[in-house]
Amino acid sequence: MALVAKPGGPGGPTSHDVVERVRRALGTDRVGHLGTLDPFAAGLLVIVAGRATRLAPFAAHWDKAYDGVIRLGATTTTDDVTGTRVATSEAWRGMDRTRVEQALDAFRGTYDQRPPAYSAVKIAGERAYRRARRGEAVAPPPRPVQVTELELASFALPDLGFRATVSSGTYLRSLARDVGEALGAGAHLAALVRTRVGPFRLAEAVAPEAVTPGALRDPAELVRDLPRRELDEAGRAAVIHGRPVPAGDGTGDTGHVALFWSGQLVAVAERVGDVLKARVVVAEQ
Repeated sequence: MALVAKPGGPGGPTSHDVVERVRRALGTDRVGHLGTLDPFAAGLLVIVAGRATRLAPFAAHWDKAYDGVIRLGATTTTDDVTGTRVATSEAWRGMDRTRVEQALDAFRGTYDQRPPAYSAVKIAGERAYRRARRGEAVAPPPRPVQVTELELASFALPDLGFRATVSSGTYLRSLARDVGEALGAGAHLAALVRTRVGPFRLAEAVAPEAVTPGALRDPAELVRDLPRRELDEAGRAAVIHGRPVPAGDGTGDTGHVALFWSGQLVAVAERVGDVLKARVVVAEQ
């Protein structure tokens, strides 16, 4: 696992481009990440490599934090600065800070968010962005998201600087669009930087080309939220060869358990009755 700082701005690389750079740096094709960033957006990508790619689902629930800019007065096809303008408004002129803060207040907590038309959400089995590129009218169905933090960081109309902490799967482009609708002025996302993913922060990240095999972090950090169980030598051998081990006490009644031997992650197992059955094995034989 590695923490990578993705550059942004006009013509910035896609998250897939960053993964390709890390693949070349590590000399392996088994590389992925824990959440896409749009090309114009910058910030933290948590990269997983090798057997650690199989642990990504156990970190999928991590929240993410962002710094960004909502620009009032214009809506776009993509809900961000890269899209074509759909409509403009002068309603933002004379708007005061109190009104903006009240609008932001309404989005804290859980709300039903409609993903952007240009998104990877599937509609009838096809990515929404593919339909949108063909000129189809696309309206992905809303889905609940959690906005834990949403603060106005700067007020320089028509730009609203903000800080947000959101659940996985939240679109900041949609949040910008929805804030603009709430204010009656229209808006799009003008800039975005991801500053945190779960426990990891952008300040810890390195450039994609700086990732080396020796600099990879312990993949056990991806399962830090799971209950932990230490194995003896016989238990390690059993798990690696696909055999269950006794669940014992202190591992909970259900769910997943991270299995360690001598301080190293061996596998993630699931409790089935009185035994633990390995679902993902990361240790070498």
